[in-house]
Amino acid sequence: IPLFINGEFVQSKSKNFITINNPSTNKPIARVPLATEDEMTAAAEAARSAFRAWSDTSVSNRTRYLFAYRDLVSKHRNEIAEYITAEGGKTPSDAAGDVFRGLEVVEHACSTATLMMGETTESVGRNVDTYSYLQPLGVCAGVCPFNFPAMIPLWMYPVALACGNTFVLKPSERVPGASIKLAELAIEAGFPKGIFNIIHGTKDAVDFICDHPAIRAISFVGGNSAGEYIHHRGTKHGKRVQSNMSAKNHATILPDAQKDRTLDSLIGAAFGNSGQRCMALPVAIFVGESQKWIPDLVNKAKKLKVGPPREPGVDFGPLISVESKQRVAKFIESGEKEGAQILLDGRKIEGLQGEYRNGNFVGPTIISEVTPDMTVYKEEIFGPVLCIMKAKDINEALEITNNNPYGNGTAIFTQSGSAARKFQKEVDAGQVGINLPIPVPLPFFSFTGSRKSFIGSTNFYGKEGIKFFTQIKTITSNWWEDDLSSGVRTAMPVLGQ
Repeated sequence: IPLFINGEFVQSKSKNFITINNPSTNKPIARVPLATEDEMTAAAEAARSAFRAWSDTSVSNRTRYLFAYRDLVSKHRNEIAEYITAEGGKTPSDAAGDVFRGLEVVEHACSTATLMMGETTESVGRNVDTYSYLQPLGVCAGVCPFNFPAMIPLWMYPVALACGNTFVLKPSERVPGASIKLAELAIEAGFPKGIFNIIHGTKDAVDFICDHPAIRAISFVGGNSAGEYIHHRGTKHGKRVQSNMSAKNHATILPDAQKDRTLDSLIGAAFGNSGQRCMALPVAIFVGESQKWIPDLVNKAKKLKVGPPREPGVDFGPLISVESKQRVAKFIESGEKEGAQILLDGRKIEGLQGEYRNGNFVGPTIISEVTPDMTVYKEEIFGPVLCIMKAKDINEALEITNNNPYGNGTAIFTQSGSAARKFQKEVDAGQVGINLPIPVPLPFFSFTGSRKSFIGSTNFYGKEGIKFFTQIKTITSNWWEDDLSSGVRTAMPVLGQ
């Protein structure tokens, strides 16, 4: 897997590599280099050198590059999705959705010109006007997770580039193929050399991004330990940081909900991509009479097919690694030991043949009688595990949800407008779905995770993304009508009188 520096693919001189395994078989499929210090420096310096010319390029011309890029990403989205399936284990349809949700951000970045408009007030004083501009920061960087190899990078650099910044991307070392394909398309779209660069690595690469003086802002998506580390280290060096981190999203099911649609939604959101989504629904709170639906939920989940992602009829594929499979199994075991009831156990998958028996497969797992003090509830599992909780009414469900420290998203299923309005007002989460299990906003809004799920300056994409990748410059101008002296004034100027 090459690096991408100053508009060219570069074979790393590193002696240290990470092997990328097919998660369905654990057979090696590629090697990714841990970029050397010199190579990472070359990427940052290429971005710094390209910044002046790129930021001076008119916003109209910058968006023309993105229009061309949008067309190429759309044209080649099946190829990008193929990398995601091969390296990350997503089904083809899930991988296609990964690319499409990223493509939507590129499309919205094409409208950046109107979002970068400043403000003006005429005559704040005699002959004095005040106006503001949104200007780019400089070199920005992104550190990406494995679970969305196309969408998350496309949350970052298209918005940054549209605002006039240049960019250094560090994709997940487990799934770099999609980013490399996106770099190929950047060349084809005519991106000027140096405005977009890719390095590979682990902690050393993260530390480089946090420390290098040319880098002004860092976008991160991943777990809390890494996100808090990057925020601390990056801000210590004066950088802006936005960190989207872990989650424990809760769904509240009221008795008046549409039963079959609700159960289908819960299963899709809990088990899609093997639960490896920060907006998955790993906790379902059944309120009152809806608790009678739990056996039906289990029966529906039993019908899901788990296996190699390209096989027909497979609903979801493997976890990303052996370590992830072991981690999920330990969480399930902890639920048993701490008194929960395993209604559906996915630790043993039947029907896998040949090399797929060595894959990182865990089937849909449903754990009932979960309480807030249990490990399986407190920790982010990042696997196909759904925890079932019970509440007597909506108030108790809200209390459970709000006592959970994470605030990425939540959902309520109901046919009552008043209940939905009460829930959306009182729930302490950044994104709320009403009869919608995964309420990820389209890019003309912003991704607004909160509480322990987010730390940083402003949120991702939409108007908040534009704010993150720009700085405000305010100008106050005075144009005299004559050259008559009014005397020296040492008192504080008061323009508004």
